[in-house]
Amino acid sequence: MPETADGLTFTLRAFRREDAAALAALFFSSVHEVGSRDYTFEQVAAWAPKPLSPETYIEKAADGRLFLVAEDEEGRLLAYGDLEPDGHIDHLYAHPDAAGRGVASALYAALEAHARAKGMARLYVEASEAAKRLFERRGFTVVKRRDFDLRGTAIHNYAMEKRLAA
Repeated sequence: MPETADGLTFTLRAFRREDAAALAALFFSSVHEVGSRDYTFEQVAAWAPKPLSPETYIEKAADGRLFLVAEDEEGRLLAYGDLEPDGHIDHLYAHPDAAGRGVASALYAALEAHARAKGMARLYVEASEAAKRLFERRGFTVVKRRDFDLRGTAIHNYAMEKRLAA
């Protein structure tokens, strides 16, 4: 059933193999355009020096995680997110045109609903600055700031978690 957020109409659905190349491009664009609002050029370049291989997405989708995409009425992928069986959210990225417009929030809500249905006790994530704001609005707390070196560049993110009611 289509959803609407900030003027965008989209459908959440399971990842399909043919989505892989578009998601690789979406990830790269998201990191470079959205990530650059909170990180330096050097940090963004270290985070995503090139698009991920489409095969990376195909492998992730086959390992038992829930992998959802948001698709607009024309079939353009607006965002994607995944949830591993242990409650880890590995990716939650929106295309720059959809960032901040509620699409990633809708994806997150579907991931959390799945986690609750599976009886997961907690969700956890390593969140960028922008993702930290989204996850805080969804009830996550910061466990710690993670400062590390990525491809020779100092960068940070946040270990965050949310306890789910039993």
